[in-house]
Amino acid sequence: MEQAGGGCGLVPLAAGAVVLVPFPFSDLSQAKLRPAVILADAGRGDWILCQITSNPYGDPRVIELSDRSFREGSLRVTSYARPGKLFTANHNLIVGRVGALQDDVLAEIVRRVTGILGPTQAR
Repeated sequence: MEQAGGGCGLVPLAAGAVVLVPFPFSDLSQAKLRPAVILADAGRGDWILCQITSNPYGDPRVIELSDRSFREGSLRVTSYARPGKLFTANHNLIVGRVGALQDDVLAEIVRRVTGILGPTQAR
C-alpha cells in the first residue's frame, strides 16, 4: 500500500484509483476503514468515492472485482464495487492507495452509478 493524499511526495490520486478510507455508515453512526474506488475529482481536494466490500449483499448492481479487474495492485479477496454507496471525501481522509482499476471496469462502475442517478421510470 502506498501513502496517498495531497501532501508533498505522496502518490497522486485519480479516477480509478483504489484507496483505503474510513467509509461512513449510511446513518453516519460510525465509519469503517475499507477500500473505495475514486470515481471523480470533486474539486478543492475532495473526491467522489464508491464503496468496495467483500460481501455483495444481494445487490444486483454490484460489480465483481477480481485480480484481473486491476491494472495495478489488487485486493486480497474477490470484492464488489457498490454503485449505490457513494461518498465524497477530502484527500486528508484517504489513508493509502492499494491499486488502480482497468479503464473498462471503472467505466462500468460509472455507467451503473449514472443508471441509478438517471431519469426514473414513471410509476
